[in-house]
Amino acid sequence: MDTKAVGRLVEHWRDDAGGTYQSWFLWDQRLKNFRSIRRGLLAVVAEIEAGSFGNVYRGSSLETVIHSIAEQRQIFRGADHAFLWKPKLRIPDIYEHRGNQQAFGRFLGACLCCTEETGLVEAIHELDRQAIKGLGPAAANLLYFLHPTLAVPFNTAIVNGYNALTGAKVKLGRWEAYLAMRQGILALNVEYRTQLSNDLGAIAGFLFDIGSGRYPLPSGANTPDAVSQWEADLARVREESVASRKALAAAWEEDLTHTQVQGWLRDLGRALGYAVWIAANDRGRAHAQGTLGEGCLPCLPAALEAHRAADAIRLIDVLWLDPISDQVVAAFEVEHTTSIYSGIVRMLDLALGVPDHFGARYFLVAPKTRENDVRAQFARPAFSRVSELDLRFLPYNALEEHREAMARFGFGMKALDAIALPMVQHVAASG
Repeated sequence: MDTKAVGRLVEHWRDDAGGTYQSWFLWDQRLKNFRSIRRGLLAVVAEIEAGSFGNVYRGSSLETVIHSIAEQRQIFRGADHAFLWKPKLRIPDIYEHRGNQQAFGRFLGACLCCTEETGLVEAIHELDRQAIKGLGPAAANLLYFLHPTLAVPFNTAIVNGYNALTGAKVKLGRWEAYLAMRQGILALNVEYRTQLSNDLGAIAGFLFDIGSGRYPLPSGANTPDAVSQWEADLARVREESVASRKALAAAWEEDLTHTQVQGWLRDLGRALGYAVWIAANDRGRAHAQGTLGEGCLPCLPAALEAHRAADAIRLIDVLWLDPISDQVVAAFEVEHTTSIYSGIVRMLDLALGVPDHFGARYFLVAPKTRENDVRAQFARPAFSRVSELDLRFLPYNALEEHREAMARFGFGMKALDAIALPMVQHVAASG
């Protein structure tokens, strides 16, 4: 790329009274819309979460937001086209499909809340994974007004300008192509920073004017090196997307298993006649056509709520309590793949911090394959007082195999004690 030629074109663009720099980027009304658009998107998210968004675009809170964007002069003219309901094509599929609508709401909510690039990019990857028909990178125009230094506006003219300048092959409907274009635009913005702005609207306007044919392409702009850089950017975005998908799948599987085991313990405890507490941060998780906290205690007994360790105790995965005395009978920490350390600390906070509950049973629930990890943690000098407690290891497979029989025929803690493995003997032997 002939950087001098491009630099001269940028200067010409800045001085052009009819170009987007003078007519839009420096327009005193431009920045005033940022706050109103953010406020409008907050309303969209709130309506989607409440189920009151409706199933049409016309008259919706989203139409109000998009109308504000489309009024941003020529660069955003037609921004509403991607969101208009096209009944024959049934796109964008966020009006009649409740699940897609909720995914769109989560996307907007995540982007409203995030403050860094990683959060923004992950929100885009998550939306892309939903494969919602008709909801492509045009949604990036919403993101620009939330994060003007991180998100690049997107339309046909901007894409054409970027492709012409760099030799890239950005496709209008592909999020991966948008993310790769964004990387290239960020690099261009750094290269011409003194002539452009941290606000990516400036370089987007420059590309818009090139793509709309206002300026001829500078000689030597589209070179083999530029094309190679585009291909490298696209390959990197694809790798990031695959890595993100794998990480999400692993996290989803872990959450699913963790919730499932908590559900087993919840149902077993209630069947045995105990009151059940589910960790405060897990009560709302979906489970068995309901939520994990259904039928469980809404708050800890007063003695525990008032204790200085209450914040930690509230996060213990499952507690079984005597419904009459409010005493904790058993405490369970479920550790699928996460650190065992924090679970032990929370149970020690309960056992050692609240003497009345010292005699409860304490269980570390994990896959059988993690038994050695569990025992190694119990043997750490930092947990020397573990030997004073009735701490046990409860393997998933034993709980799954026997839980229904225990629920039907069991009484008290005897059956559970029979399938759990004591840790105390190991700790004593290791000394």
